[in-house]
Amino acid sequence: MNFGKKHVESKREELTSRSAMFGNTAGVTALRIGFALLLAFIVCAACLVLGTVRGIIDGTPDISEANIMPLGNASFIYDSEGNELQKLTGAEGNRVSISIDEIPLDMQHAIVAIEDERFYEHNGIDPSGILRAFIVGVGNGFHFTEGASTITQQLLKNNVFTDWMNETRLESFKRKLQEQYLALELEKELTAQGENAKDVILENYLNTINLGSGCYGVQTAAQTYFGKDAKDLTLSECAVLAAIPQAPTRYNPITHPENNATRREKVLRNMREQNYITDAEYQEALNDNVYDRIAMHTETKSVSNPYSYFIDEVITQLISDLMTQKGYTEVQAKNVVYSGGLKIYTTQDSYIQSVLDEEFQNEENFPSYVQYGLDWAMTVEQSDGTTQNYSKEMLQLYFRNQDPSFDLLFDSTEEAQSYVDQYKAAMVGEGDTIIGERINFILQPQASMTIIDQKTGYVKAIVGGRGEKTASLTLNRATDSYSQPGSTFKILATYGPALDLGKITLSTVIEDEAYNYENGQPVRNSDGRYHGDVTVREAIVHSYNIPAVKTLTELTPEAGFEYLSKLGFTRLNAADDAIQPLAIGGMHNGVSNLELTAAYACIANGGKYNTPIFYTKVTDSKGNVLIDNTNHTATQVFKSSTASLLTSVMEDVVKRGTGTACQIPNMHVAGKTGTTNEYKDLVFAGYTPYYTATIWTAYDSHAAFPESNREFHKKLWAKVMTRIHEGLPDVEFQLSSTVKEVTICTESGLLARSDCPSKTVEYYALADIPTERCKGHYVAPTLTPTPEATPTPTVDPTVTPTPVPTEDPSSGNGNESSGEEVTPDPSPDPGPSDDGVVPSAETEQ
Repeated sequence: MNFGKKHVESKREELTSRSAMFGNTAGVTALRIGFALLLAFIVCAACLVLGTVRGIIDGTPDISEANIMPLGNASFIYDSEGNELQKLTGAEGNRVSISIDEIPLDMQHAIVAIEDERFYEHNGIDPSGILRAFIVGVGNGFHFTEGASTITQQLLKNNVFTDWMNETRLESFKRKLQEQYLALELEKELTAQGENAKDVILENYLNTINLGSGCYGVQTAAQTYFGKDAKDLTLSECAVLAAIPQAPTRYNPITHPENNATRREKVLRNMREQNYITDAEYQEALNDNVYDRIAMHTETKSVSNPYSYFIDEVITQLISDLMTQKGYTEVQAKNVVYSGGLKIYTTQDSYIQSVLDEEFQNEENFPSYVQYGLDWAMTVEQSDGTTQNYSKEMLQLYFRNQDPSFDLLFDSTEEAQSYVDQYKAAMVGEGDTIIGERINFILQPQASMTIIDQKTGYVKAIVGGRGEKTASLTLNRATDSYSQPGSTFKILATYGPALDLGKITLSTVIEDEAYNYENGQPVRNSDGRYHGDVTVREAIVHSYNIPAVKTLTELTPEAGFEYLSKLGFTRLNAADDAIQPLAIGGMHNGVSNLELTAAYACIANGGKYNTPIFYTKVTDSKGNVLIDNTNHTATQVFKSSTASLLTSVMEDVVKRGTGTACQIPNMHVAGKTGTTNEYKDLVFAGYTPYYTATIWTAYDSHAAFPESNREFHKKLWAKVMTRIHEGLPDVEFQLSSTVKEVTICTESGLLARSDCPSKTVEYYALADIPTERCKGHYVAPTLTPTPEATPTPTVDPTVTPTPVPTEDPSSGNGNESSGEEVTPDPSPDPGPSDDGVVPSAETEQ
C-alpha cells in the first residue's frame, strides 16, 4: 500500500474530478428511479388489486336481497279433515324447515364443533382459519385442500351462490371474496335488526344442508334415519347427522356406516374438547349402538308408494291452476308444487276414499273370468346405430295381420308375455340392442268411480282403475278416459232440456214405433221391440231409445247441445255433436267419468252446476294463501222444477226399471243406466240426498261384455254407496216448490175424474199442469137378447085361469128396457178431481 503524500493527493483529485462525480450521481439516480418504478408498480398493482376487489365486491348481491332461507321445501297434501295424505318432494326439495327452538342444542353444538369451532366468536369470517388453511396449503406444495369457510359462508354458498359446483378457478376466487364480504355484512345486518345473528344463521344452515339419502335439513334426516322429529334426537344421533355434510355419500349412515362412525367419533371428540359435552356423555354416546337402529328403521320403513288417483288429479289441477291463475310456466309450476313448501288442502273424505279403494281391490266385485291387457313399449338400438321405438299398438297390428280378431286381451300374463317374446324375436335382429323396455299386465275389465258432494261440487273420492297402481301420475280412467256415455245422456241432452223448456211433461205420450234418423238409419231399442204409446216416464224408466231420439229431434239437437255446454263437458263440439244420436249418447269424443258425475250432481243439487273441486286452498311456505279455490259460483242450468221431475222419474228407474240392482238399504236413490253398442261400456250415474256417484266399466281394448257380466257394475255401485251411507238418516229428495203432485187418468193423460178406471199420481212444473179433465170413458152397453117365441099352452076350458098382476109404474121399481139402444150422455158430470182444485201457475224461479 502506498500512503505517500503524492499518492493521497492524486486519489483526492480523482475522487473530486467531474467524471467521477458524474459516475456516482448516475448510480444514485438509477437507484432512485428503480425504487420509484418499483414503488409505482407496487402502487399500481395494489390499486389494480384493490380495484378488482372493489369491483368484485360491488358485484356482490345486496344484503337486503340475499335470501339465506333454503331454496326448496317439501310440500304436503291434506284431506278435508286436515290429515296428511302425501308429501311431495323435488330433486332437492325433500326438506321440512323447522325453527331453531325445535333443533336440540346437541345438534347445534355438534355441527359447530365439526364445521366451524369459532362460529360463536367470529363475525362471519375466521381469519385464523384462513391463515391456517394457507399455511397448510403452502406446506402441501400449494395444494389448498383444507377449507376455511365458516358456517355463515357455507350458508351463503348454498342459498345465494347456488352455481358454485360449475365454477372455474377464477369464478371460484371471485365467489369466495363475495362470500367473505357478504358474510360480514350478513351478521352485521342481522345484529342491527335486533336478531340473534348466530341463531338465524344456524337455523337456516341446519335446514339447508344435504344429509344424504335425498334428505335436506335435519328434520327430514331425523325422520328418514330414526323415524322421529329432530327435537327428539339423542346426542349420539346428532353426532351421526353432523358427520354427514362434508361428504353426504361417503358418510351416509345407511350405505357406509363404518365411514360415518369414524367421523362421528371425531364429532364427539371435538364436542368434548370444546366443552359442549362431558367425558361421561362422550363415552355414553360413543357406546350407543346407533347404526343397528338405523338399519332396523330403514329396513322396516315402507317403500314409497305411488300417488293415489286422487293425489294424481290434485297435482294435475294445481299445476294447471298455477299456470292459468298465476302466470307460471309449466316448469315453474312443477317446481313450486314439489319444492315450494306448499300446504295443499283437499276435499277428500279419507273414509269414503278407503271404502272405494277397498271395494275396487276386492276381486269378488268383478267378473270371475279375469283377463289381462298389455301395456308395453321397447326401444332398440339397431346395428347401424339408429334407434327404433316399438309400442303395443305396433305389436297389435303385427298380430292382426295374422289374426284379425287379435285384441290385446289375454287369459294369463304368461300368454301375454309369449306374444311379446314372439314380436321381439321378429323385430330385434342380429347386432341390435334393446336399450329400454316397459311391460305391465293390466287386469281386465277395468273400472272407475267418482263420488261428489253435490251441494258443493267437492270430490270426496275417486278411483281410476282396479288392481295395483304401480306408478304415480299414470292413466286415471275417471279423468283421462273419454267414451260415449250411452243412455245416461238421455237425461242430460234430451229429457232434461225438453222438460225445462216446457216441450214435454212426464205424462206426455210418445209412440214407440219404427223410426229412422235423418240419414235413413233405423233407431232401435235395446230389446229390439216397439212398445206403442208410452209416457215419457215409462220411456225413461225402461230406457227406450226411439222416444228419446224423437223427443230430441222435435226439440232440435242444437237446443239439447246448448244445455250440455253448460254442464262442463270439455270435448263436445257443436259442429260434430249437435246431431240426433246425441239423444242416446252418440258423439265423437265422448265424456269422462268425472264430467258425467258433475253433470248428474247438478240435477241432485236442484239444477245448479258446480265445477268439480279437488282442493280448497293452497298456502305457501310462509302460510300466505296462494290459491283460494272456494270462490266458485254455482250455475243454474236446469230449473229447480226440472231437477225435481228428473229425480222423481230416476227414482223409478232404480225402484222398478233398469237400475233395480242399484238400490241401497234405507236410502232414497235416483239414477240412470247407460250402455253403448255391443255392451262395450257399462255405466250407472246416480245419487242420494247426500252424494252423487258414477261407475264406469269397460275393457281398455274396447271389447264387448258377455251377457253374463253386464250387471256387476251396478252391484259394485250399490255396495260402495251402502257403506258410505251407513249411519246417515234416510231423507226424501227435496221437492221444488214449483212442482205439484197431480192425479191423472192413465188412459187420457188428463186430470182424473172420480170414475176414471185407472189413475196415477204424476208430478208437473206448475206451468205445465194439465187444465183439462178427463171426458169420461165410454163403455158399450150389453144388449138384452131378443126372447124366443114361447109355445101357446093348451087351455083346459073347464079351468078358470089365474089372473097375472102387472107392475105398478108408480112403484118406482120399473127398470125394464124400452127396447131402444141406450146412448151414453155425451156430457156427463165430471165430478170432483181426486187432487182437488187445480192450482194457478207460478213463475219459475
